[in-house]
Amino acid sequence: MTSWDKELPSGSREIPAASLGRLTIYLRALNGLGPDAASRVSSEELATAAGENPAMLRKDLSYLGSYGTRGVGYDVGQLTKRISDALGLNHDLRVVIVGAGNLGRALAGYSGFVSRGFEMVALFDVDPLVIDREVGWLRVSPVDQLEQVLESKRANMAILSVPPSAAQELCDRLVAAGITSILNFSPTILQVPQQVQVRKVDLATELQILAYHAQRVRDPEVSSESRTPRTG
Repeated sequence: MTSWDKELPSGSREIPAASLGRLTIYLRALNGLGPDAASRVSSEELATAAGENPAMLRKDLSYLGSYGTRGVGYDVGQLTKRISDALGLNHDLRVVIVGAGNLGRALAGYSGFVSRGFEMVALFDVDPLVIDREVGWLRVSPVDQLEQVLESKRANMAILSVPPSAAQELCDRLVAAGITSILNFSPTILQVPQQVQVRKVDLATELQILAYHAQRVRDPEVSSESRTPRTG
């Protein structure tokens, strides 16, 4: 059977970024199996559900101390807990959103955060026409009260959805208030201390990458030409 008896030692090797990203996909696939699913899942079944390669899946799970036995599979409950523990999802994850524009309001109302263990605890903006309005289960607070609300709500993560001109100043305030994990939707590079983790989401860049791939599908000649070396 799958061995989970070897606990990760203190200070064990860090999980590579690519593997970390795939672990979140495996967890989503495990959660999607539903209550009526079998209690065990093979690496092939889980990889198929996650859209990944079985060999890659086994390598990624090895960072958790998982050494599955061929033909038996993984215990779904144990594997779910192990990945959740590795990702830090079994702690209180209390998130504030700074910026109550269209994107900020959409993020505040997204139910997928709650189902994955993230609690949205506050929403901020500078616009007097927006402050005190209710968005989902949150009431928009003024940015002037950022530090007080962060403390009272015991927030430990933040989402930035503000114009580039305001992003760095607000980031500095978040960091000074003790926030060390920031998801940045603002199209700018934030300067932060080494201990602060920032993940940047640039929707325009993602669309540009999709446009590139769409062009290759739409116009095979362009794709072929890009692969043909030119000689001078």
